[in-house]
Amino acid sequence: MTLFETARLGVRRLTLADAPFIAELLTEPLWIQHIGDRGVRTVADAEGYLRSGPLASYAEHGHGLYRVALRDTGEPVGICGLLRREGLEAPDLGYAMLARHHGRGYATEAARATLAHARHDLGMDRVLAITGLDHRVSQRVLTHVGMRRAGTVDGDPPLALFETVWGDPRSGA
Repeated sequence: MTLFETARLGVRRLTLADAPFIAELLTEPLWIQHIGDRGVRTVADAEGYLRSGPLASYAEHGHGLYRVALRDTGEPVGICGLLRREGLEAPDLGYAMLARHHGRGYATEAARATLAHARHDLGMDRVLAITGLDHRVSQRVLTHVGMRRAGTVDGDPPLALFETVWGDPRSGA
């Protein structure tokens, strides 16, 4: 069931049937470089990731990472959604697109729609996002959807912290 749509994308909750797509996404070199190695190597590993990650988050929080697909074909292009992270005081906007779909604006489109969903459908008054200090592409997505740099999250490595600015027309919220 579709949660929300944009001009080009349909967004829905992930299911175990998405395990082959998740296995592909989580083994891409850019995922491992920028997000981290989740130990997913097989479809069975991806099923475990889905059970302990997105599916558990839906049950506990009512939201999580969502499947992002082309509306016209249904082809999955990436994930985008809201995560609860220890140490962050508000939900975290997360996203990743398959490398073959980079450069088409899908991350920005999905992130903008996810922020609108967070505010209008889920009633959230604040959303955060974290990304690598040197991950300029991700930082550009966040500023394009109306988020602003709010500091640094200590860690190894330290991360750039962004926050929503409701009312910024770019946020869609």
